[in-house]
Amino acid sequence: MSLVLDPAAQDLLFRQARTANTFTAEPVTEEQVQTIYDLVKYGPTAFNQTPLRITLVRSPEARERLVRHMSQGNRPKTATAPLVAILSADNEFHEELPTLLPAFPQAKDLFTDRPVRERSATLNAALQAAYFIVGVRAAGLAAGPMTGFDAEGVRKEFLDDDHTPLMVVNIGKPGENASYPRSPRLAFDEVFTTV
Repeated sequence: MSLVLDPAAQDLLFRQARTANTFTAEPVTEEQVQTIYDLVKYGPTAFNQTPLRITLVRSPEARERLVRHMSQGNRPKTATAPLVAILSADNEFHEELPTLLPAFPQAKDLFTDRPVRERSATLNAALQAAYFIVGVRAAGLAAGPMTGFDAEGVRKEFLDDDHTPLMVVNIGKPGENASYPRSPRLAFDEVFTTV
């Protein structure tokens, strides 16, 4: 059975797309980022939650502050990527639910318990982060998502107590030797179980 998405788009988004470790100097524009968001904001989440928050690190001063919190192996690529984004979960996302779900204004009441809200924010922001990465690929750019950083340091430096950093993503056109050889993936029968 074939997919509805044409093979070239399948390759762009998945088969040929790679995590980039080096980038060209070509800038990533505000217009490109806006276009990516305007596409991926429609990705499904539970209750239409939109807990993902994205902090774009553009200034050299902010970049320097971020690089200090990256693990040693992630520092050079974060220092040189055309654009770096900090993806975080807004643990107060529930305040927006009456606007996002006008037919169900009491939805925010489901998340009055902070631990429940944080779990939901993390899960749904992670879904949105995945859509964002695919959106970056759809724009013809490469993304380098990383979890190797001091999360508490990044939170204190760039966020607040109501935001949980999930990942840092380097974004741009891939440079020379941008990717490592592709690692194997599990086969269908290693992942799926039918009951």
